[in-house]
Amino acid sequence: MKKIPEKLLLYKISTNKDPESFGLLYDLYVEKIYRFIYFKVGNKQEAEDITSEVFLKVWDHINQDKEIKSFSGLLYRIARNAVIDLYRSRAREPYVLNIEDAYGVADKNNNWFEQIDLKADVRLIAETLEKLKQEYKEVVTLRYIEELEISEISEIMDKKQVAVRVTLHRAIKKLKELLN
Repeated sequence: MKKIPEKLLLYKISTNKDPESFGLLYDLYVEKIYRFIYFKVGNKQEAEDITSEVFLKVWDHINQDKEIKSFSGLLYRIARNAVIDLYRSRAREPYVLNIEDAYGVADKNNNWFEQIDLKADVRLIAETLEKLKQEYKEVVTLRYIEELEISEISEIMDKKQVAVRVTLHRAIKKLKELLN
């Protein structure tokens, strides 16, 4: 299938309320948004529910004829706000992060020994990430797990790019300190 530019898909959605175009965008981003949310809430069911809500809110936002600079920025910003709303609505409860639910680590092409090593490394990093303050965890997740650009993270976090770079630098420094 030929890749259709996001701008064209957004145009089709905003002018024709085209569900097929939205479906293509959904397919591109659903796993990333789910993973982003899961790392924040730590519960598979809640992450699935919030992911669904995020895409419904994005559909409504697009159909309100508002200008969208970055579709991924809009998605992550809405997802971030949905998680914040969840935190506000419930008392903070500790949770156990099951990294395999968030990120399909086991690759069928790897042998079992490599899978065990990879899972152990990912689990160690995930456990260490949990020790970081929320802002650090969020910026590291967006940059290195979701592989977003600094400009996109800046838009999502509503901070200047310089502030995002400084926060990321401090987060990496703290992460290294905790891993050693």
